Amino acid sequence: MPEKTDVILGVDLGGTSLRAAALDRRNRILAVEKTPTQSGVAAAGLIKDIAANARNAVAAAGVPWTRVRAICAGVPGAVDSEHGIVYKAPNLGWENVRLAGKLESILSVPVFVENDVNAGTMAEYMLGAGKGMRNMIGIFVGTGIGGGLIFEGKLHEGYRGAAGEIGHMVLERNGPRCGCGKKGCVEALASRTAMERDVRTAIRHGAKSVVTEIMKERKRTRMTSSVIMRALAKRDPLMLQVMKRAQYHLGILVANLINTLDPEAVVIGGGIAERLAEAFVAPIRKTAWEYLLRQDGRERIKILPGILGDNAGALGAALLARRHLGQN
Repeated sequence: MPEKTDVILGVDLGGTSLRAAALDRRNRILAVEKTPTQSGVAAAGLIKDIAANARNAVAAAGVPWTRVRAICAGVPGAVDSEHGIVYKAPNLGWENVRLAGKLESILSVPVFVENDVNAGTMAEYMLGAGKGMRNMIGIFVGTGIGGGLIFEGKLHEGYRGAAGEIGHMVLERNGPRCGCGKKGCVEALASRTAMERDVRTAIRHGAKSVVTEIMKERKRTRMTSSVIMRALAKRDPLMLQVMKRAQYHLGILVANLINTLDPEAVVIGGGIAERLAEAFVAPIRKTAWEYLLRQDGRERIKILPGILGDNAGALGAALLARRHLGQN
């Protein structure tokens, strides 16, 4: 790789994995580095992991660190993108973490901070399933559930920078406890974390399932998207039941968002959507259509799986870094 190549880094800090992508001037991915996200460690430890992952991605791209122009980190929670502060990230246990400043002191390049799903939504909007549209909602299903809003071609971040926290829309007032502390959030009903909770609870109460066997076989301590996919491929009755319930709640969420915002498209991303694609989205679409207030022309609103896969968050973070630098 020629040394004159400028690089932008996008980092996606997820609940289970940390991913850094190095992009060239044409937004081509030069290298991607992925490591597990350490659980139960202080913010300082994860910040060191982010820095190490970023350096490894640049080294893998074969580009000198001096050619890195900026880094943007996508974080699962409420952020102040202007000042680089993570106000609250429940799944990480973070509150008021000055991420940009701390990373800049380690890496000596400009660092920006954005919500991770805003980043993923921007990537799908500019380069993925939403390309060519003007109004789009992104929903990402993973450890948690988050959303991003594109209005008239621009990312809508809200008055306090907290727009798009759709995972904490309450669907069942007395439902299961969410990571945010409240009950009945969509995230507590339909995220991968919620699915794992429901599967483990059912197994403890005597239900039969191949999920634990698959996890042991693949040496997983968590019910990852690949574990879910394998269980579904084996037609595991418990996994099919839990997935059906999650898809139903996601369908209600999508209907509420369409009734409120009337977008051109809703793009659903995350590990499960990447692996199952239309098989995951079709039942969600069916439920959403049933609950739309305006039924005429409902098929015109596209409800689609994302196409950028697990790289969406890191890719979108890099695109947002360009926005902060004033680049197209």
